[in-house]
Amino acid sequence: MSAAASHHHHHLLLLLSILLLKLLTPPAAVAQNTTTEPCPLDFSVLRNLVQNARIPTVDRTQACQYLRQGLRLVQSDYLRRTNDFLPPLSSAESCWRSYQRLVDDFLPIPNFDARSSCGFQTSWISQGCLNITTRQDFESQISASELANIISNCNQSLENRSPCGTCVSALTTNVHSFNGTSIGQISDCPAYPLIYAASIVNSLGPTDSGTASCLFLLDFTSNASNSSKNSNKTLIPAVAGGCAGGLLILGLGIWLGRRKWKKKKKQEVEEKEELEMGLDAGLVKFKYEEIKTATKNFAVQNLVGKGGFGNVYRGVFPDGSEIAVKRFKNCSASGDESFAHEVAVIASIRHVNLVALKGYCIATTPAEGHQRMIICELLKHGSLHDHLFDDGGGGNSKLSWPIRRKIALGTARGLAYLHTGAQPTIIHRDIKASNILLDDDFEAKVADFGLAKSNPEGVSHLSTRVAGTWGYLAPEYALYGQLTERSDVYSYGVVLLELLSGKKAMLRSDDGGGDEEESQNQPRLLADWAWGLAREGRALDVVEDGMPELGGADELERYVMVGILCSHTELHARPTMEQVVKMLEADMVVPEIPARPTFMVNPLDVGEKSMDSMGFSSGYDRPYESRARRLKEDESDSATSESS
Repeated sequence: MSAAASHHHHHLLLLLSILLLKLLTPPAAVAQNTTTEPCPLDFSVLRNLVQNARIPTVDRTQACQYLRQGLRLVQSDYLRRTNDFLPPLSSAESCWRSYQRLVDDFLPIPNFDARSSCGFQTSWISQGCLNITTRQDFESQISASELANIISNCNQSLENRSPCGTCVSALTTNVHSFNGTSIGQISDCPAYPLIYAASIVNSLGPTDSGTASCLFLLDFTSNASNSSKNSNKTLIPAVAGGCAGGLLILGLGIWLGRRKWKKKKKQEVEEKEELEMGLDAGLVKFKYEEIKTATKNFAVQNLVGKGGFGNVYRGVFPDGSEIAVKRFKNCSASGDESFAHEVAVIASIRHVNLVALKGYCIATTPAEGHQRMIICELLKHGSLHDHLFDDGGGGNSKLSWPIRRKIALGTARGLAYLHTGAQPTIIHRDIKASNILLDDDFEAKVADFGLAKSNPEGVSHLSTRVAGTWGYLAPEYALYGQLTERSDVYSYGVVLLELLSGKKAMLRSDDGGGDEEESQNQPRLLADWAWGLAREGRALDVVEDGMPELGGADELERYVMVGILCSHTELHARPTMEQVVKMLEADMVVPEIPARPTFMVNPLDVGEKSMDSMGFSSGYDRPYESRARRLKEDESDSATSESS
């Protein structure tokens, strides 16, 4: 081939390559860049706060929580300027890009993508709760009295613990109004009252340090601890030290990286062995057709329970054995491996006060899509909710005090085992009366681990999308999505108060828990009602009238005070479940109960709060104590006076 022909051949190949490249370039990508609208959110308000602040050392889970809270602050500023909660969907991509630039500049985690690392979808930044998009939409969802209560408590400086506590308490009381469907986990339903209060109610606005700290758990404490002249003096030694220590740090980094890799591989092997052990221990993987037949194609008449993540059905196998089937909603095959592992962990847990797991089912059907289910033992005596509120026991008889005491203790022991006996620790996060099942001897069994979260060793809290049932949710979990074992303790306290009073977690005025002047549509938390009675020295008034075989006053009051202590708004005022068992068994004195409301401690700063020897926070004013404690102290004072 001649040189001219060769040159012509190469030129032709080049043209074909360019043409092929153009054909393979997705036109949608180009269109997306040209049609994306500018972001109306002003991320500079967050940048101005962050650039002089102390950036905390966080892991990826905590970083996602901070990013969510920071975005809510920016949305609050947007609401303040425009009366809109959410930017247009067409601007979602550009908003994420703007936020990512801020993340890249300040977050001390390399290669951290705000969306992929946290599981956020692009559209979520423009989608929220109950189709609420404007200030007017929000205000139409709450009554005038609720709004007045929020304004009264939140339109002040929230810098100190007491004002913040009253504001958070007001928002917690009204957050149940937004128990609807949320899209994503950014502007979800519990976030709306926070965004609204910081934007519209508080005159200082969301960028005020007290507002940001109280309502969004963002601390913008200055990091400028060294003056300029001190920094000049230490500049040269710092550079020299950095050069000298570079090789050491590099070597240490390599060593730590290899150690982390080995630890991860070991953990994967252990998880696989744990799964196989659970399957070998009698955990059955049922076929979808078996479950479908047993439940008569998930017939409505076999529906025995409903939940946010799925429904529970009664089923009967051909041999006559009865089962309870928890059928999860909105499943995808991508989570099957994690689901199977969690099932194996749960199956390995055995306790008299926990419902036993028989097996699970994973299947994909053409008509109904991907399916995930767990199969448990069926307890014919029903749930605590049935016996307290639906007359599940038959007739008009109320549960006697000995039975209620047995249920309270059994539930406490089951939860204590989940928190301390199980490995890894299990946080249930949906403790309620309908999830406390009863066997033929009225032995309580904690059920429904469908919402349970494993708490890795050494992790003090989990940041998670809020799930559970309003009225039972701890304030720090309902408002901020911060989950700890003490979240379960709060829910248990509400269940205990239900058990004692015969009233539901959410009271209305016709239940005896509301102001007669208020509308009967105005709900009130059972925990708040019981607290009010105890504060007035009327703790025994919490106990339901006409309870058969009523116990002694001291014992009844002790149980009431334990319920009030467990359902305290302050996370650190609550005992552990092990301590609860000891208190109920009278092996531990019920401590003085701190006053409410108090500032709700940021769960991210769990380790920074002063604690006394029992694990309760110190430094509260005006505590309330039980009648038995007061009588004992009065008797002691009288004896001292007589001896004098």
